[in-house]
Amino acid sequence: MLDIKFIRDNKDLLKQNCKNRNVEVDIDRLIEVDGLRRTKIGEVEELRAMRKAGSKAKPTSEEIERMRVVGEEIKQKETELAAIEIEYTEMMIRVPNITHPETPIGGEDSYRVFETIGEPTQFDFTPKDHEELLTNLNLIDFERGAKVAGGKFFFSKGDLVRLNQALIHYGIDVVTAHGYELIETPDLARNEILQGIGFNPRGLESQIYSIENMDLSLIGTAEITVGGYHKDEILDLTPGPKKYVALSHCFRTEAGAYGRESKGLYRVHQFTKLEMFVYCKPEDSEAMHQELLAIEKEICDGLGLSYRVIDIASGDLGGPAYRKFDIEAWMTMNGSASSPQGGFGEITSTSNCTDYQARRLNIRYRTENGETNFVHTLNGTAIVTSRFPIAIVEQYQQENGTIKMPEVLQKYLGKKIIG
Repeated sequence: MLDIKFIRDNKDLLKQNCKNRNVEVDIDRLIEVDGLRRTKIGEVEELRAMRKAGSKAKPTSEEIERMRVVGEEIKQKETELAAIEIEYTEMMIRVPNITHPETPIGGEDSYRVFETIGEPTQFDFTPKDHEELLTNLNLIDFERGAKVAGGKFFFSKGDLVRLNQALIHYGIDVVTAHGYELIETPDLARNEILQGIGFNPRGLESQIYSIENMDLSLIGTAEITVGGYHKDEILDLTPGPKKYVALSHCFRTEAGAYGRESKGLYRVHQFTKLEMFVYCKPEDSEAMHQELLAIEKEICDGLGLSYRVIDIASGDLGGPAYRKFDIEAWMTMNGSASSPQGGFGEITSTSNCTDYQARRLNIRYRTENGETNFVHTLNGTAIVTSRFPIAIVEQYQQENGTIKMPEVLQKYLGKKIIG
C-alpha cells in the first residue's frame, strides 16, 4: 500500500492515478476517514495516559469512580476506532501503486511495443495450433482432465512431460547463472500473505482457490510465497539485492477470463512456474527491473522464439505494479483474418512494485545511518509450463505433425524431435 502521508500530500495526483488505472477509490473519503482515525487514536491515547497517571498512587473513592468512567470511555472509543480502522484499511488496500511516468495511459490495448525479436515462422503448409498438434501426438488429454478435475484441467503425457521438465531445468540454469538463489516454495499461503502481495483471496473477482474453513489459499504464483518469505524482517542489503528464483505449482480460477484467449493451454487452472523475485534498495529497483527483463529475453532468445516486448498500459496494471513489461511470443493459435498464420500471446511478465508490497508485509532494510526503510520488490516469469510449450510447439511444428526441439533443450530431452 502507499504511505497515507503521501496520499494526503498528493491528493490530486492520486485521484488522477486512480482514474488512469480504472480503479474506483474515493480519495477524499479516505483522507476524511484518516483524519477521524487519527483523532480517535489521540483520544484513546489521552484517556489511557490519564488512567495510567491515576494508578500510581493509592486512589480515593472519587478517583476510583473517575477511573471507572475513564475505562468505559476507553472501551467506547476503542470500539469506535475499530469500526473506523475497518473502513480505513479496506480503502487503503484498494488504492493502487503510483504509475511510472513512461507507462502509456489507457486500457488493455494501449500498450507500447518496445521491440520485436525474430521473424514469425513462415510455413509452406497450413499450421495447426498446439492443442491439435499435442492431441494428435497423444501428448495431452483435456477430456480426461475435465473428467477428473473439471474443465481447463488436463493430463500431460510422454514427451510433453519431458519438455516441461527440460524447460524448467533450462530456466534454472539460465537464472542461477545470474546469482539468483534457487528455492521451491509451498503451494499454499496464509491469506494475510496473499493480501500483502496484492491478491484478493476472497470474493467474486478473486482468481484464487481458497481452502474451506482455513486461513489458507492455493497460490497463483510463487510471487506470493517468496514475497512473504521475509515478512516482518529487516534485511541486510549491504552486499546487494536479495535475488531468488522459485519453483512452484500455480492454481488460478481464471474467473471472468474466458472472453480472452483461452484455447488449449493458454488459460488453464493449474501449471508449474519458475518465478524470479528481488528485494532491493529503492535506488536499485529500476536497474533490477531491466535485469529481470533481460533474463526473460535471454531465455526466449536461447529458445529461438519470435517475440515482442510491450510496456503495459496504466489501465491494465495490477494494483501493486509501478511498471510492467510483458513478453509476447508468436502463436499460430492467435491467427485472425488479417493475420491468418498467427499473432502474439503473453508468455512472461515482469513488474516493479516499488515499496507497495513491502509496506503491507513490513519488510525493511537498514540504511547506512542505521535507520530502516521499506525495500522495493520486483518479480518476473522465468518459465511457465502452460505458455512456453505453446510457443515452442506452434513455432517449431513440421508438416508431418512432429515438433523440432530448440537446440538448448535437446541436451535435457535427449532428442531433437518429439512426435
